Amino acid sequence: MAPASVRDEHAVAVSVERLWKVFMDGSAMPKACPGLVDAVEVEGDGGPGTIYTMKLNPAAGVGSTYKTRVAVRDAAARVLRSDVLESASTVGKLKSHTTETKLEATGAGSCLAKLTVEYELEDGGAALSPEQEKKIVDGYYGMLKMIEDYLVAHPDEYA
Repeated sequence: MAPASVRDEHAVAVSVERLWKVFMDGSAMPKACPGLVDAVEVEGDGGPGTIYTMKLNPAAGVGSTYKTRVAVRDAAARVLRSDVLESASTVGKLKSHTTETKLEATGAGSCLAKLTVEYELEDGGAALSPEQEKKIVDGYYGMLKMIEDYLVAHPDEYA
């Protein structure tokens, strides 16, 4: 069965440059997402093939680790595509799971985050329910909102 996908976009009240810098700095995640991300281990230089392992706070209730491998990192187009190697999916048994985030400037201090998640189910099913897909998207945007809030509260960081 071909992968299914879900797409969504979210307005962010920080510049595309600042948000991209945080995305590229694994060490920023524990600061920007306190209570969710305890630590990040990076194996590689940030380009394709780099593996990021986020150690998640057990109190957050979303599992203990989230591990990805960068497939595409295009700084000019501000696109980051990653294969999810390990996650505690609460929406079904995923055989594979790939995320792509594209950031587009919408003003001097704002941008649009476009998310695409492609996935295959272990049982060969066609797709998750709309409610399950919403849980995936909401999880990514929950983290994005934490990053946005952090950058708004710390306007000199990643400037």
